[in-house]
Amino acid sequence: MTGFVDVLRGAVADVSTFPADLATAAVDRSGARPDGLPLAVVRAVDVADVQATLRLAGEHGVPVVPRGAGTGLAGGALAGRGDVVLDLSGLDRIVEIDADDELAVVEAGVITAELDRAARKSGLRYAPDPASAELSTIGGNIATNAGGMRCVKYGVTREAVLGLDVVLADGRLLHTGRRTVKGVSGLDLTALFVGSEGTLGVVVGATVRLRPQPERTLTAAAAYDSVEAAARACSELIRERREPSLLELLDGATLAVIDRAHGSGFAARGRALVIAQADGPAADSEIAAIADVLGREATWSERGVDAESSERLLFARRMALPSIERFGRALIEDICVPRSRLADAFRGVERIARDHDVAIYAFAHAGDGNLHPIVAYEGPELPDAVRRAGDDLFALALELGGTVTGEHGIGLLKRGWLAREAGPDVTAVYGSVKAALDPHGILNPGKGF
Repeated sequence: MTGFVDVLRGAVADVSTFPADLATAAVDRSGARPDGLPLAVVRAVDVADVQATLRLAGEHGVPVVPRGAGTGLAGGALAGRGDVVLDLSGLDRIVEIDADDELAVVEAGVITAELDRAARKSGLRYAPDPASAELSTIGGNIATNAGGMRCVKYGVTREAVLGLDVVLADGRLLHTGRRTVKGVSGLDLTALFVGSEGTLGVVVGATVRLRPQPERTLTAAAAYDSVEAAARACSELIRERREPSLLELLDGATLAVIDRAHGSGFAARGRALVIAQADGPAADSEIAAIADVLGREATWSERGVDAESSERLLFARRMALPSIERFGRALIEDICVPRSRLADAFRGVERIARDHDVAIYAFAHAGDGNLHPIVAYEGPELPDAVRRAGDDLFALALELGGTVTGEHGIGLLKRGWLAREAGPDVTAVYGSVKAALDPHGILNPGKGF
């Protein structure tokens, strides 16, 4: 493959084969390890670099792994022996903020939080808010259809994407979607590419919807003597048709590790914690109604009366994962169940922890049933007990009528479980779509489906 790298260097300015660069580009945040170092890393600085890379890779049958910031948790950006990594982080321009039409045009390498900060200068914001927002790229968010804490009101990334610029496997540049809020002409190719994890085409740019920045955001928090009581409170909010902009649930194990890391006293208030927010012009009345529901079975409750106190009440949720990772390694999992089965899911997580004698910390975007069970372990390698616990977590999700991922994607690590969830007929259709758009199978092979 040395000859291919030479050809690639003739077409693209920045191609690296230095072992340190290859090692960095080979992995993502999933903790999984590929079967060797990739062949080369292409650092694209414009769309032409992406087109040239894919055109040449297709001609030579070389697999290409698109990469943003490497924050993925399902192994979607793992690159092994013989792969070329296509690094899109250099495509980092915010091309346009259109305040009148409430949209932005961005390149794929723009950091999510930077787009949000740019939009706020016009009184707008980018609503999707993955936990990795300060690090992850818009292209990576689109590839995995990323979520976040505001999804309960504003939806996942898909709801924010109006149009895409996508380079196909043969190097053609495709423009999908529109700049209008509505539009139903033709097949919805934009939706097809969102969440496809770089297996159907490489997203190089996007037109995304912006939202008005809320004039007011208020918070309520409540502790409970059991995670079942906390889950019941969240379900009651849904039944009473309340509209939180954020609804998070943390279990007792998570509260205890936050206390251990920060000297706080969350676990003393109860064995589970619910945090809710309401935003917009009706935030005061909405948070009052939410707080009333949350307080019915609570052992402790509090309302944030301003931005400072609201942010303080969010501290536990923001510190959950950093606190866990402070004391060792973590397998960060992601399942989603019907909201009515949330209590069953938390009970199932506790059972799985006991069955495998592992520590599992669980917190959830309770408003949409998306749980993050975090399995802690020590040492550089993933223990068998942790791996078996992860499999049982996916089985639990399917048993409860849910899905094996709510926002992290399938990547390399969940392919077998997607096959169980979707069934052979659906996966066959996936394969047909893949074959139509990537007939030589060069785009992120082995990932997604």
